[in-house]
Amino acid sequence: MTELKIVRQNTLQKGIVTELKTKWLNRLKVFSPAASYLFKAAEPVILLGILLLLWWRLPAMLQNADGTTGSIDQSIWILIILALISFLLVTALCWWLLQYSWQSLGLPEIQTMVSQFNTLALWQQLSFFWASLALLLGAAVCSLNAIL
Repeated sequence: MTELKIVRQNTLQKGIVTELKTKWLNRLKVFSPAASYLFKAAEPVILLGILLLLWWRLPAMLQNADGTTGSIDQSIWILIILALISFLLVTALCWWLLQYSWQSLGLPEIQTMVSQFNTLALWQQLSFFWASLALLLGAAVCSLNAIL
């Protein structure tokens, strides 16, 4: 009896979540495609701005919330935010370098390469994925070796 109750509750929750998703998607369709593309392009910049504001104001907020917090307690959260900021900046730098090298080498656009990849046979796609995985694991092992 309780299993039936749980199944009904999960089904009801899934229905509510689906309904909320469709409502929000319908609201987002009001904007033009150019506006949604602009927001999608500006999303990392907005996230970076929010993280920078947090990095700047978090020590004061923690001190106001609890007067007994020491500088070490505040520094842990600041280091986590600093790691996120560094990750975003390094990712943006790598993407910019990829685009610059892509154009200087005269390679076709990424959409063209993806569409050509989809026309490959299944065994060719799988061999490419396995080779990519092997290179990624090799780079990870070399990075760990350099650290140790």
